[in-house]
Amino acid sequence: MERREVLKLSAAAGAAGALTLGPVGFAGPARATPGGGEAPAEETRTVTGHLPAGSPDFVYVPVGVPPGVRELAVAYRYGKPPVPEGTAGNACDIGLFDERGTAPGGAGFRGWSGGARSEFFLRADDATPGYLPGPIGAGTWHIALGPYTIAPQGLDYEVTVTLRYGPPGTTPPPVYPPERARGRGRAWYRGDSHLHSVHSDGRRTPAQIAALARAAGLDFLTTTEHNTTASHRAWEGLWGDDLLILTGEEITTRNGHVVAMGTDPGVFIDWRYRARDNAFGRYARAIRRAGGLVIPAHPHAPCIGCGWKFGFGDADAVEVWNGPYGPDDEITLAEWDNTLVAHARGGGAWLPAVGHSDAHRDPDVVGMPQTVVLADDLSRRALQDGIRAGRVWVAESSRVDLSFGVTGGRGAHAGIGERLRLPGSAPVTARLAVSGAPGCTVAFVTDQGARHTAPLPASGTGTVTWHTTPDNAAYIRAEVRHPPTTPGLPGPMAALTNPVFLDREGRGGE
Repeated sequence: MERREVLKLSAAAGAAGALTLGPVGFAGPARATPGGGEAPAEETRTVTGHLPAGSPDFVYVPVGVPPGVRELAVAYRYGKPPVPEGTAGNACDIGLFDERGTAPGGAGFRGWSGGARSEFFLRADDATPGYLPGPIGAGTWHIALGPYTIAPQGLDYEVTVTLRYGPPGTTPPPVYPPERARGRGRAWYRGDSHLHSVHSDGRRTPAQIAALARAAGLDFLTTTEHNTTASHRAWEGLWGDDLLILTGEEITTRNGHVVAMGTDPGVFIDWRYRARDNAFGRYARAIRRAGGLVIPAHPHAPCIGCGWKFGFGDADAVEVWNGPYGPDDEITLAEWDNTLVAHARGGGAWLPAVGHSDAHRDPDVVGMPQTVVLADDLSRRALQDGIRAGRVWVAESSRVDLSFGVTGGRGAHAGIGERLRLPGSAPVTARLAVSGAPGCTVAFVTDQGARHTAPLPASGTGTVTWHTTPDNAAYIRAEVRHPPTTPGLPGPMAALTNPVFLDREGRGGE
């Protein structure tokens, strides 16, 4: 069945628009076939077409699903013609919406695999990873194509839809992880809240990730697949008193990615918008209504569509360290530090820094880096409260441990994420105790930059102190770095802390 390139424009995907093609019809199980008798137990239709360069972000293929369908299966492929060096070639994602429609944030979402697989199925009792099992209701379903990049020659596509008829089966009730584990009371808890499994573009199963998290010394993790909640029900039997598993999503827009950390199980957050649509604030509020934190991910990663374009006004924290520390993390760290300076000038609330592995497959290391949170207990709410308050530091592994605080006169003390209020000329002492960082150097960083550096002993265990005043430092944070490996750049990070703010009496602070 040949389809025109553009049959009508639709606003189903938001202000960026989408193409909606002509419907694909099926005879259904009860209709007579031309040769007599009943329709077969399986029907297949194929749609082909061409998308020119500059097509909208989403192309919907409507599929008329008759009653009596037991299973729906989809396979697709698209051309990948050669392109000149420096020109993006074809890349096309795929997903599915059921008879409830394609409205943004609506109930019709049934799954998304991005570009991770070329075929999928779903039925009441099972589905391909990334898709939600459930009844195949009669009505108009929509296959969603997402032409992420299109070559100058355009993108030729072929979509094959197969309906299998029969008894519908039963959908098992989902079993979601609990919101709390035993924990150690008020303590520092280590976690990794940006991870991918076979339910999006990862190659590991949830069981493999849980085992790697325990081996990495983690207390909690968050499952964050690209634009799907299908993994939320996939962790049964993998949590325990020693490991809390939170549910979430990596919302992967065309203008940046955001980790929704700790959203309610099964709650889907839409991704079909760009910065110019002025819609991010609405979706950030949807994340919070679902009980999650809004955390922009790898804001300066060089991949197409990864650069963060939404600003940080709606964020709860920012991922300044993503996977092995590199130049894009250095840029993000500098940008984040500038926001601390703006806050110290009275420029609104400050944004805590976190770090995650974004691990997908071997050799990606789960828990490299990991966010270490001071929380009242090992629970979703307590961890989120700790992150919002900035009681957080980030380490490359569980081998690295530290404590950081600032003291003033008359017993005044403030730890990570806290404030110390003193006269401007009052002496203060910053103290960082580190272990597990051989060959590393400590730096104390303020609104004037790195003000004091000192090497750790060869063992990697030691304590560094530095003296200043609130007049000379609006905040102090600490970094622990390896020796430089790239000319012109500081060494890779081994650990970093959120700041302690020094408020001058009479000036105030937020």
